[in-house]
Amino acid sequence: QVQFLESGGGLVQNGDPLRLACTTSGRTFSRIAMGWFRQTPGKEREIVAAISRTGGTRYHTDSVKGRFTISRDNAKNTLYLHMTSLKPEDTAVYYCAARDDNGYAYYTQERDYFYWGQGTQVTVSS
Repeated sequence: QVQFLESGGGLVQNGDPLRLACTTSGRTFSRIAMGWFRQTPGKEREIVAAISRTGGTRYHTDSVKGRFTISRDNAKNTLYLHMTSLKPEDTAVYYCAARDDNGYAYYTQERDYFYWGQGTQVTVSS
């Protein structure tokens, strides 16, 4: 089992930055691939960004490219999502997710992940 501690969510203004963090325990951090998803009421959870277990490969969905950056610090067992130029449409509950992995791939489908954080609310006001 993987335990998560998500932090960094909150209420910000249009155009502001924000950094989310997800600290894990229960697994060797360098052996889990991770991702950030988000969900708004009435909609399915969607991928935001994903990163391989080593951090060598990364994915960002089109709507956040150039604004958001996923990263990880394997020495601190922590996944990050650096968000800049936030827009009201970025408002959602953001979840970190993990899966055991021995390769170098990232994963973009919800069904690929076995462990989920509790979610942190990000609200961007206009």
